[in-house]
Amino acid sequence: MLNLTKASRWLVAQLALMAGIVAALAQSTPPGADTRVAVATFAGGCFWCVEEAFEKVPGVIRAVSGYTGGTVDRPTYEEVSSKSTGHYEAVQVTFDPTKVSYAQLVDWFWRNIDPFDADGQFCDKGSPYHTAIFTHDAEQHRTAEASKQALEASGRFKERIATKILPAEPFWAAEDYHQDYYKKNPHRYSYYKTACGRAQRLEQIWGPPVKPPSLTQ
Repeated sequence: MLNLTKASRWLVAQLALMAGIVAALAQSTPPGADTRVAVATFAGGCFWCVEEAFEKVPGVIRAVSGYTGGTVDRPTYEEVSSKSTGHYEAVQVTFDPTKVSYAQLVDWFWRNIDPFDADGQFCDKGSPYHTAIFTHDAEQHRTAEASKQALEASGRFKERIATKILPAEPFWAAEDYHQDYYKKNPHRYSYYKTACGRAQRLEQIWGPPVKPPSLTQ
C-alpha cells in the first residue's frame, strides 16, 4: 500500500465513499419497501361502501376496511359499534401516485360522502360513522385543507362542512368478513346500500355519478 500512486489512492478513496453511501441507503430503506406507492386514509361512514368506491379508482392498489382514531388497540367490530372506543370506521387506501394523485383521491372522497352530516352518514349514525380525512404528512394535510376550503368558498352549498381533517393515527384492519364485503355478499350489500339511501343522497348533493378519477384522463 505504501507504493500506491496518487491516482491509485484517489480511486481507492472514491470507491470507499461509494461503498459507504450504498451501505447507508441499504440501512435506511426497509427491505421490500416500494417507493412507488403511497397511503391515504379516509373515514366516510360504512367502510363497505367507502372501500367499494376507492377500489374502482384506477391507480388504487388496494383499499382495506378498518378502524382508526380511537383509544383501544386492535378493536373489534363489536367494540367499535358500541360507540365507546372513539374509533371511526375507515378505509386505508394504497395507491400509485403516478396513476392517481392524492388530490384526486380527496375529491373522490368528497363525492362519496355527505360532508354536511355531523351525526354520521345516511342511515348510520353515531361516532363510528363520522367523516374525516386522516393525513399522513404535511403535504397531504395542505392538500386536504385546501380542498375543503375550496368547497366552502365555492358558494355551491349552504350547509357547513362537518368533515374533520386529522393527523393519521394507528389503523387497525377490520375482521376478514368485512373486507371486500360488496364482492362476497353482493345481494346483502346492494340491499343495505339501497335501504340506507346512500346513492339518492349523494346524487342530491353532487349530481349524477361520474367516473372515478385518474391521471390519464
